[in-house]
Amino acid sequence: MTHMRERLIVGLDLQSVAEAEKAVGELGEMVAFYKIGYQLAFAGGLGFAQELVQAGKKVFLDLKLLDIDNTVARGVESVARLGVTMLTVHAYPKAMRAAVAAAEGSGLCLLGVTVLTSMDAEDLAEAGYAHDPETLVRRRAEQARDAGMGGLVCSAAEAAIVRGIVGPDMAVVTPGIRPAGAAAGDQKRVVTPGDAIRAGASHLVVARPIIGATDRQAAAQAILEEMVAADG
Repeated sequence: MTHMRERLIVGLDLQSVAEAEKAVGELGEMVAFYKIGYQLAFAGGLGFAQELVQAGKKVFLDLKLLDIDNTVARGVESVARLGVTMLTVHAYPKAMRAAVAAAEGSGLCLLGVTVLTSMDAEDLAEAGYAHDPETLVRRRAEQARDAGMGGLVCSAAEAAIVRGIVGPDMAVVTPGIRPAGAAAGDQKRVVTPGDAIRAGASHLVVARPIIGATDRQAAAQAILEEMVAADG
């Protein structure tokens, strides 16, 4: 269970730092790793990220950087100074290469975002992509590996494919995790915690099934237990 606490990332998808502090307090020692995305980052979450780091927690900043090379590089340098563990960059080759160069020596694990778990083939076609999700994920996994990224973010439905491309050492981080029977919400390519572990995911990102639970600690424990059982 202790080892799995390093692999479960709880998404603090909340409106304020006060709400996030309450959630972290309720989860206590059950959770060691938290994700901060746009919602909380733009409401004071970057300062809160530093507080979590100082409290001994790991932090995944899900900011999905994409810009001109210089801007990406300077952004990565600033994030590295916060002491967080992970940062997302959209898996465009130039952006990834700029990010990797900027993070060198910092210990920051850079994750390439492949295809959002809220998107399916129809969504990609509407956005102008010629590939289906699996084909695009494969291509971006290869590009991230070649760029020297620390890992990738993908649906657990593609985790086995990605693991086969990047090998055993890169992180494979899977959002869109839903326990059996849980509502999918706006996610389209969802997988259970156990299936994600069996598919080769190194880390699972879980937000609503824990944050939205009446007993958050019990919800986190149930997911951790499923992860442990699948890893055995």
